[in-house]
Amino acid sequence: MSAVTATVLDPGSEPRSPVRLTPSTGTEQDVILTTRSEVYQQIDDQAQQDFSTPELTLPLAATVEQAVDESSPSMMVDLVLGDVTSSDPTFESSLSQIAGSGAGLTMGPDGSVSALRLAPGSAVPNVGRSALEQAFYQAVYRMVAFPEEPIGVGAVWETHQQVLSAGITIDQVGTATLVSREGGRVVVDVRVEQIPDQSTWELPNGQGQLAIESYTMAGEGTLTVDPTKPLPVEGRFTVTGEQMYVDVEGMTRLGQSQTDHVAWSTPEK
Repeated sequence: MSAVTATVLDPGSEPRSPVRLTPSTGTEQDVILTTRSEVYQQIDDQAQQDFSTPELTLPLAATVEQAVDESSPSMMVDLVLGDVTSSDPTFESSLSQIAGSGAGLTMGPDGSVSALRLAPGSAVPNVGRSALEQAFYQAVYRMVAFPEEPIGVGAVWETHQQVLSAGITIDQVGTATLVSREGGRVVVDVRVEQIPDQSTWELPNGQGQLAIESYTMAGEGTLTVDPTKPLPVEGRFTVTGEQMYVDVEGMTRLGQSQTDHVAWSTPEK
């Protein structure tokens, strides 16, 4: 995954100090990741097609296998998935073999994710593998990256990260505000906007190109971070947008609307 840059626009009020994730090796964390994606496409005057992914609930058991230290600038986080469930009973049947599958993150002390690893079990069908990939893809690009500089409550910073989405390279611009910093937890409001870096969409499997006539994708959310843990302990994020594509001859138009939902929660003991 591409690097994230963070630029402080307002350092906030005193007292100020850098926000850094500092979980030690062996730190364990249980979280629940919930995702849902609503995608609708329409070609010219044809009937609208629904490519949505129903809500998925993914219990995750995280373990910090390598903490940040003098010899390692990044931490390695291993994830084991529990019983993944869905709001769609038919779709849920494709998820029954996921429990016990592995995943992993390489993260910086600023909270940014530089690598995502997925290791679904051999019995997981392709539908389940695709659902896992999409769920984690949504999640890691909705996590907050903190600046290096000291910040206080009310601080505002801007982040930039390149995102590859369905063959389109996008500059994701985020604006984060530090809402509170109490009891060892940090609450951040985040707004994001995605801006294509190119004017064409490379279709999968070498099917050609479509010109990007218009593209909007933006949203906001709130994340609660415990710096002694690798993953958000709570949060909710929604990003929505509309896109319009045309073929090179201008004869065919493809419209798409999309809404992605991501939520984090900590299970009750």
